[in-house]
Amino acid sequence: MTRNSRGIIVAVKGVVMHQGTILIVQRAAADVIGAGSWECPGGKIEFGEGLEAALEREIAEETGLKVTVGEVLYAASFLTDPGRQVVIITYLCRSGENAVQLSEEHAAYKWCTRTELQELLPAGILAEFERSGVFTMAELI
Repeated sequence: MTRNSRGIIVAVKGVVMHQGTILIVQRAAADVIGAGSWECPGGKIEFGEGLEAALEREIAEETGLKVTVGEVLYAASFLTDPGRQVVIITYLCRSGENAVQLSEEHAAYKWCTRTELQELLPAGILAEFERSGVFTMAELI
């Protein structure tokens, strides 16, 4: 992007459930945006790619997991700087396995209960979880 241009990034995230827990991943320390923060796995869609296909690919790349993508939980839009807007569409996903193989993008992962999520996730993500009923839908322990 040039100095005066503006860009919109579309990303997909997955609330990945397995046996009453949700997977979160911690961004690597070298990450330019959000180093060390916890989030749900996912990433940017590639040109021409469908949303669900992008999410399946991103989760597989980041965690090694194969997931079933379900319904859209919520969408959010925010500016990361004056020239960059990010739109994130978050889906409910299920995994039949829990053996994670992290990519270099992330430093750690954790399968969390509701209490653990409330301790680790940023306030903005927790607010979206509450607003969209993630905790109820996920039937977290």
